[in-house]
Amino acid sequence: MRYIIGSAVTIALLAGAYAFKTVDEIKPGKAADSRPNIMIIMADDMGYADIGSYGSEVSTPNLDRLAANGIRFRQFYNNARCCPTRASLLTGLYPHQAGIGHMTNDPEDSVAYNYNLKGYQGALNNNCVTIAEVLKGSGYQTLMSGKWHVGYHGQQRWPLQRGFDKYYGILAGAANYFNPTGPRGLTLMNEQVQPEGDDFYLTDALTDHAVKFLDENRREGKSPFFMYLAYTSPHWPLNALKDDVDKYRNKYKSGWKALRKERYARMIKSGVLTAETGLSPDDAADWDKLSAEKQDEMDFRMALYAAQIDRMDQNIGRVVKALEESGQLENTLIFFLSDNGACAEGGDLGGGLKENLGSKRGYMLSYGQSWANASNTPFKKYKHWVNEGGISTPLIVHWPKAIPKNKKGKFTDQYGFLPDLMATVVEVSGSKYPARYKGQDILPMAGKSLLPVIRGVEKPVHAQPIFWEHEGNSAVRLGNMKLVCEYEEGKPRKWQLYDISKDRSELDDLAEKNPEQVRRLSAAYDEWALHTGVKPWNEIRKILASRRK
Repeated sequence: MRYIIGSAVTIALLAGAYAFKTVDEIKPGKAADSRPNIMIIMADDMGYADIGSYGSEVSTPNLDRLAANGIRFRQFYNNARCCPTRASLLTGLYPHQAGIGHMTNDPEDSVAYNYNLKGYQGALNNNCVTIAEVLKGSGYQTLMSGKWHVGYHGQQRWPLQRGFDKYYGILAGAANYFNPTGPRGLTLMNEQVQPEGDDFYLTDALTDHAVKFLDENRREGKSPFFMYLAYTSPHWPLNALKDDVDKYRNKYKSGWKALRKERYARMIKSGVLTAETGLSPDDAADWDKLSAEKQDEMDFRMALYAAQIDRMDQNIGRVVKALEESGQLENTLIFFLSDNGACAEGGDLGGGLKENLGSKRGYMLSYGQSWANASNTPFKKYKHWVNEGGISTPLIVHWPKAIPKNKKGKFTDQYGFLPDLMATVVEVSGSKYPARYKGQDILPMAGKSLLPVIRGVEKPVHAQPIFWEHEGNSAVRLGNMKLVCEYEEGKPRKWQLYDISKDRSELDDLAEKNPEQVRRLSAAYDEWALHTGVKPWNEIRKILASRRK
């Protein structure tokens, strides 16, 4: 198929396909009883193959149940990193448009990632609205429990000030699961609070408050609700509960290569992967060359990681049970996804002291690239990169009232990306997305609604290209074709071209055979980058380097 890409097409994409009424404020409206509740559940640093319904050996019966009664996307994309993903999900924009073109400012440094550039402010800007702001304006109660990570310094950047009625969680990007305190501690509404009890565990606490918020919503008669449940699991540190860890200890003694092959076989058999999908080359240390002691340590690291996912699934089961018991599950639209691909941080064999494994200590305590390679089966690369391993996420959509019976438990090959969630939520809720909000011009949505796919219509979501950039790693997808470039310091940009319908693992580079296709897609990328405020990564690196002097 030939793709025609030009200035008008790209600008049309950036302008959005919707007509909006200009308003200074989103006016509250009376909620219709038939409007669905909406819930977005997000895992943190979890790979594509890490839950049972996508090929994992990790026990995730509650997510598997949602998958069996919902729709699974084989091809859904995040933004390769925690905070750019959250910015895009919450606003329906590309992260650069929302002000988080790189990262969010650290609790310890209020300007760490504010580069004095419009697209790189280190926090959500005022030219975007969050899903919570849009839905609150149309009569939804807006609830959040979990990781925020899109603005820290100044309460105007916190959840309650960006549209949420209730909030509990961590504002920063990571915390110890047993003792989240200090600048990376807990916030309830707008107040810093301390972890309660000797048996505190963050994943459980996030669910406790989510269920509490849901119960209060029901008792107060404030339905419909929007809930954003953003778990930190399984992001490092590897902090897990012993009973959960014991299920997996010694389960991984065969190593990452064997695990990867087992997952790949299950994924092909269950239909997560099509038969023509290849397995990318191993990108891990040689298990057989590790000492018995090191193999035991690495088994322990993976057992801790698996236990974190297991515990998250148990807690998702608690939330689903609360919805069932209140009679709300049937008309609650649930999305489950991960914020990026598996995390290779910490080197091949993980980071942090082995003495901290299984304890309540530790912060940067990770499982490493070798296990991440298995988590991302069958893809290559990881969090940070925009190859399939960096940006591919499971997406489970569960909505009994709307999904046709003949589609339940099925996969769709229609692809989408994070901004589509805003467009979908606006459509299903009957809300108005504003052109102005609180006196500020608001950028049009970048996504398209997934509602036709949810209702069983197998029709492409995107007729125009979609784009990614993170730390110089760049990509554009249109139809089956994906153009991708890995940033290499001091080297010119080198695009690779893949036919994703036949080569999801990006093994057969078609760039040399299709120079015209490369030219067209790369031109579309350059135009998008210009209009979206993306800066060359070399320029951003110079800013970072100047601050270290």
